[in-house]
Amino acid sequence: MEYRYKPQGVCSYEMIIEIEEDIIKKVTIQGGCAGNTVGVSRLVEGMKIEEAIKRLKGIPCGMRGTSCPDQLALALEEIINKR
Repeated sequence: MEYRYKPQGVCSYEMIIEIEEDIIKKVTIQGGCAGNTVGVSRLVEGMKIEEAIKRLKGIPCGMRGTSCPDQLALALEEIINKR
């Protein structure tokens, strides 16, 4: 199933997440720092949703209080809550 998330407080403007059962199959992050967003996306592919949340939630970017990885964790939490 494909989910779309609009991150807040970061440079990226959309996250497209493909989930199969509780496994992250693919993540595409539009906008943001390309090297970082592609790297994070590839690292979480094949990972269980709960594990990705545990690893990414709370990571800040500068003084923003959030980051693309943190926003991805929030998106994944939203997916779990909608199920």
